[in-house]
Amino acid sequence: MGGAQGGKHASELAVSTIVSDVSEASSADNPLSVIRKAVSHANTVIYEEGQKDEYKGMGTTLTVLLLTDKEAITAHVGDSRIYQLRHGRKIFRTDDHSMVFDMVRAKVITEEQARLSDCSNIILKALGVSESVEADMSVLPYCKGDRFVLCSDGFWSAFDETVLIKKLSVKGSPEDLLESVADEIDQIGKGYGGNHDNLTAAMVIVDKGSAGASVRMPLSNRYIMLSGLLLIISACLNFYFLRVASGLRHDASEWEKRYEEVHDNLYRLLYEDTVGTDKDLITGMETIFLQMEGGENE
Repeated sequence: MGGAQGGKHASELAVSTIVSDVSEASSADNPLSVIRKAVSHANTVIYEEGQKDEYKGMGTTLTVLLLTDKEAITAHVGDSRIYQLRHGRKIFRTDDHSMVFDMVRAKVITEEQARLSDCSNIILKALGVSESVEADMSVLPYCKGDRFVLCSDGFWSAFDETVLIKKLSVKGSPEDLLESVADEIDQIGKGYGGNHDNLTAAMVIVDKGSAGASVRMPLSNRYIMLSGLLLIISACLNFYFLRVASGLRHDASEWEKRYEEVHDNLYRLLYEDTVGTDKDLITGMETIFLQMEGGENE
């Protein structure tokens, strides 16, 4: 913001100040407080520099991602975004500090209408334009393979969000993926006269999960696995009915009780978000089979 020179200078000051402050922090410090203080410090530095004639009105949007063993901490100001992607799905995304996004929050327009609006570049908050600023912050768990994407509006606004997420979720290195998307955005911009916005993007693919994070298998895999389970259960129930009808096992009241147990566990596996890991899912299936068979000790 504030012209090419001012915006570039403000961005450089933001990065250098925050990186320096975080690097100098003690491991005993609260990471959330460290980021909050670093953002506030960067805002002060930019604001004071912006009082010079050559930098009047300069400012910058901001995205910050700090990964610790326990969590991911995000902070943002303006309409640059942070995405957390997993298995091709959006797990988390920051909300823009912009006029059109306020309209989205108020359900006046949709996000797609906001993206395409002529007023989409009107932001309500930025670093360095006032004496103080408050960043939106979040603390997130993360899993192995998660992708964090930090990007300016010139990057994310070029595509419908569903399309963007798909492009950022294909296999490849962060460098190759971002270069490919950036090239495509440039080609689109040139087709409209070359007056498209500048863009910045960075991606991190984590190689391990945060402490205590649950790794869930992709939803499509879960449905395939559970569909197979349903077929097996259907066959087992038919066999079970035959055994009950022939009087070989259990009276009707005991069957009704066991049926309710099977039904409750199956419903939990299918519809409730209580299964943390693949191992938990297998354990749940084993529990259902034991209930159908009549219990572990029978």
